[in-house]
Amino acid sequence: MDGDPVEREFDSFSLIFPLPYRVAFIIVLAVWAWGINLHYLYIIGIDVPSLIRYPGRPSPHHPTHHLSTYRLATVLSSIFAFALIVFWVFTHGNPELVLAWDWVPLMYLAVLLGLLIVLPVFQNLSHGGRTRLRTTLKRISIGGIAEAKDGKFGDILLADVLTSYSKVLADLYVALCMFLRTSEGSATARPDRNCGGAVVVPLIMAVPSAIRLRQCLIEYGRVRRGRRTEATGWGGQHLANALKYSTAFPVIVFSALQRNSSGGQAPPAHYYRAWVVACLVNSLYSFYWDVAKDWDLTLFDNRQRSSPELKAPGLRRRLHVGPPGLYYGVIALDLLLRLTWSLKLSPHLGRVADWEGSIFVIELLEVFRRWVWIFFRVETEWIRSAAVPGLDVDDVLLPDYHNHNIQGPKYEDDD
Repeated sequence: MDGDPVEREFDSFSLIFPLPYRVAFIIVLAVWAWGINLHYLYIIGIDVPSLIRYPGRPSPHHPTHHLSTYRLATVLSSIFAFALIVFWVFTHGNPELVLAWDWVPLMYLAVLLGLLIVLPVFQNLSHGGRTRLRTTLKRISIGGIAEAKDGKFGDILLADVLTSYSKVLADLYVALCMFLRTSEGSATARPDRNCGGAVVVPLIMAVPSAIRLRQCLIEYGRVRRGRRTEATGWGGQHLANALKYSTAFPVIVFSALQRNSSGGQAPPAHYYRAWVVACLVNSLYSFYWDVAKDWDLTLFDNRQRSSPELKAPGLRRRLHVGPPGLYYGVIALDLLLRLTWSLKLSPHLGRVADWEGSIFVIELLEVFRRWVWIFFRVETEWIRSAAVPGLDVDDVLLPDYHNHNIQGPKYEDDD
């Protein structure tokens, strides 16, 4: 079988778990992850719906938001399991049958995306949440962002999640492209990430970062047009945030240049060196922003990180998610996975078929990192909203929350 052309269409991982199923699995996993985010934050007293301006429950008899999310995830998971078992039963790991039955995972993907985004059906299945997801995606897909009173924080959260799903979005395109490109094409064959041309996949991977970059520029414009105060500043933090998202583009560009080197020759060494530098800049800048800005921790603040008012050195006065040791562990984990994530932004890694399983693991690790990030990002927003009740929480300079004169909410671990 080694010389069989059909056999050569596969790596071992794609034969068992084809690309469309991997895309669907990670999307369903995101629904479960969001439910767990909502559930734990609800337990510790953080009202996520109020932060994203989502309507609360009209009575205690209605299911909580996290319960509704779990129900949706259960339905999606059940259909996924059924579709995958059907695929395995009818293909038996036979390469020719795997190619022929590619319509099964694509059908499930259509059902999945239809339930989540397109079709307003099943009124009792988290209908309000799916409607909100659909309208938010429509707004942010062109880099739009709501006003603070209309749910800007929700737009930011979803757009940031999309940056972690950039490779998944590209894989979704690859699966559809392979299915449609010729009469002999198959979505379950070994992924061809040059499908549709050498630049399409890198462009798709760049879209989520471009969305967040435009959102940051919109926020900067709003600050400049509004009334400038000491609290709102001149908007420089939004430009710095936009710069952070722009650092993803060189990683993608130099990776694409390496992947598409012509003539079967190895890519020039300076492409690789430039890619390594771009990866380091993107990873370290993003890590700094996670810790110092998104989570308002004082680790990089020489003046504040040893303050006796902090719960622990380098953290902050209010810790609601867990004990100090958890925060230190998450900081270390975020740095590690940020560095790993730069590998994910590299389309040229898909050049080696045997790495498909590794690429999938890297995608899962990034989804995990983003899931952890959400807990602390939402906690930070909750503290900000309680600290300055008379001001839109998104319009206050991030470093201002390290000011000792600002009193935050009283938490269980406070003295």
